[in-house]
Amino acid sequence: MSIRLGAIADDYTGASDLANTLTKAGLRTVQTIGVPAPDLVLSDVDAVVVALKSRSIPAADAVAQSQAARDWLKRQGARHILFKICSTFDSTDAGNIGQVLDALRGDLGPEAGQWPVLVTPAFPETGRTVYFGNLFVNGVPLNESPLKDHPLNPMTDSSLVRVLARQSQAGVALVDLATVVQGAEAVRARLGALAQAGTGAAIADAVFERDLETLGLVALEAPLSVGASGLGLGLARALVAQGVSGGSDAATGAPVAGAVAAIAGSCSAATLEQIARAEAIMPVLRLDPEQLVTAPDAAIVAALDWARPKLEGTPVLIAASGTPDQVAALQARYGREASGHAIEQASARLAEGLVEAGVRRLIVAGGETSGACVDRLGLAAFAIGREIAAGVPLLRTVDHAPAMLLALKSGNFGGPDFFAAAVAAMQP
Repeated sequence: MSIRLGAIADDYTGASDLANTLTKAGLRTVQTIGVPAPDLVLSDVDAVVVALKSRSIPAADAVAQSQAARDWLKRQGARHILFKICSTFDSTDAGNIGQVLDALRGDLGPEAGQWPVLVTPAFPETGRTVYFGNLFVNGVPLNESPLKDHPLNPMTDSSLVRVLARQSQAGVALVDLATVVQGAEAVRARLGALAQAGTGAAIADAVFERDLETLGLVALEAPLSVGASGLGLGLARALVAQGVSGGSDAATGAPVAGAVAAIAGSCSAATLEQIARAEAIMPVLRLDPEQLVTAPDAAIVAALDWARPKLEGTPVLIAASGTPDQVAALQARYGREASGHAIEQASARLAEGLVEAGVRRLIVAGGETSGACVDRLGLAAFAIGREIAAGVPLLRTVDHAPAMLLALKSGNFGGPDFFAAAVAAMQP
């Protein structure tokens, strides 16, 4: 196997979002969970997205995992590597985006230093745009959006030049919209000037999809870029224009039967609304987040006892999500990392128990929650199927028995009726 595009994603739902984008653009794409084992068989693939759970771990660990993924992708022949980050640039001043960028750029040697690494989280399809280096979420500056209250990575500065400069040693500058709209040659000229000035990374403005196409065309000429799925779209379209296109649905196969269940761990406003809407169509159990921290065994046993008798007749949703006030109070009592980790692990144990009870179609809301669940279930790779909601594809397990269908949703993704849409998409 020799792939044209490799990607390293810093969380599992973001990886699914990117893999979905690449598939829709015409690339045959597989998403792996972690760095694949040597015996994982992949064939007829244009792009591979290696999903890590590295967004909120210590920076040194994120760097080591990303370098291992980079090494595997290079061995498969990847000519360009995208470090895939969240479209809301989830990253504190301690990292990890800048540190991983610096490490990957340094390891690629002189070739990567020809011009600064292009960086943009813009994805207009999902309401993420960058203008004068500032990130907007549905037209609202990042630091005024609900992301300011993110439980792990609260975003308090919309200027990505400033945010990245606080993490990276590369030197950070801006490729503004006036340059991008002039086309690829203008972007190349700007990057060349920045390289002469010693700049190592450049935040690129993008407001419209055509801006991403320009940036993808230029980024593909270098060995490394950093961005969200929007930049992946630009890279994919550049590759398709070069004649790289499989054009097949990698997730076709026999229907998957078995029970359907959903787990929600995200505390985003979007997921909280989705949980409320789901109560009209399926049984919903709302867990006490504090009990998941202080008495997880009892909470998990009770939740599984509640779910098992219902699974034969209906999908069920178990929600560990709390309101921003509940999350803040929990973090104040037990610490941000400790409380978040406890809830993630409890959710993962619930996923394991549901699969043992016969669930073969599983929906998970929340990036960190999805990562914990997939790790606990020991799933190695997914083929990418049709899109359920923007950025959320249907996933089919690869090299796993029994076969499973999954939907892994970032907290802010999907419309109000996402859970109903996901259940419908998974019907045999």
